[in-house]
Amino acid sequence: MITIEQLITRIEQRQPITNKAEISAEQLRQKFSSIGSLTTAGHNQLSFLADPHYISSLAISEAGAVLVTAEYRDQVPTTAIALVVASPYLAYAGASQLFARESLSGGIHPSAVIADSAVIGEQVNIGPFCVIADYVQIGARSSLAAHVVIEENTTIGTDGVIKSQVVIGHDCVIGDHVRLHAGVSVGAEGFGFAPTKDPSTTGWERIAQLGRVVIGNHVRIGSQTCIDRGAIDDTIIGNHVIIDNLVQVAHNVRIGDGTAIAAQTGIAGSTSIGKRCIIGGAVGITGHIEITDDVTLSGMTMVTKSIKTAGSYSSGTAAMPTANWRRAAVRFRQLGRD
Repeated sequence: MITIEQLITRIEQRQPITNKAEISAEQLRQKFSSIGSLTTAGHNQLSFLADPHYISSLAISEAGAVLVTAEYRDQVPTTAIALVVASPYLAYAGASQLFARESLSGGIHPSAVIADSAVIGEQVNIGPFCVIADYVQIGARSSLAAHVVIEENTTIGTDGVIKSQVVIGHDCVIGDHVRLHAGVSVGAEGFGFAPTKDPSTTGWERIAQLGRVVIGNHVRIGSQTCIDRGAIDDTIIGNHVIIDNLVQVAHNVRIGDGTAIAAQTGIAGSTSIGKRCIIGGAVGITGHIEITDDVTLSGMTMVTKSIKTAGSYSSGTAAMPTANWRRAAVRFRQLGRD
């Protein structure tokens, strides 16, 4: 159970609660079990109004406390405690972490295989059947779930959370407060080959991938995402980057601080993406280009050349009735002949 006082402390890491002085000592001790929507929350649950479209649900909500802006404070039922903030959605995001259930192993499981040369920090949890190779360093309070493999000479910072079946290749550098979800691959061999005279008979000549992956602090990487090591230079993921599930980041890619990437995006090799970019789902980005800071790419956009001006870019075709789409496709092909 989480008290109002604990909620306030967590929320105010990002923004002030402007009516905090009006909350009584008794209210500060009130406890909550979880978070609910305005329409379903009970008296022991926290709720929030982030979108004015749901204002009609506020007056009838049975939540015990509601995160709202000053504009809607007077519409909070008298049975609920109003917590007034500039951004209720941001406040909800912070509060949600207090109610999250973390499944952490206790200490180091006896089935884990840890090289004698590895350096394990204080209060590190290592789950069943993990393999920690030579000269690996794991920072304090990090937690590894079952079946994690960390190859030699890799460094992991403090307070990391690494879920099951994650594989981190040799010589990689992972920062502090990094979350790697199930099945993530960091530092696998990049897709580098040179063609022979006839690849159908003599194949392709493999290029050894000699770089690393370097990941900054406060990074989140979703399940089954692959980040390949650099061919010569490093693949670099900046601070505060968030990456969804099933994303491919090829060798030598550089991603700037604070960028967000949605699922099924593919980024080809040696591309540089700036800071604070937002990349929608199923975006394709070709290799050896640069995307400047503060660019938004809507879902299914195909980027084939550098983007040097901040703003929003799109190229995916929205769904329409098939007959209409066929007529549009014919006209599009005709435009290409002009």
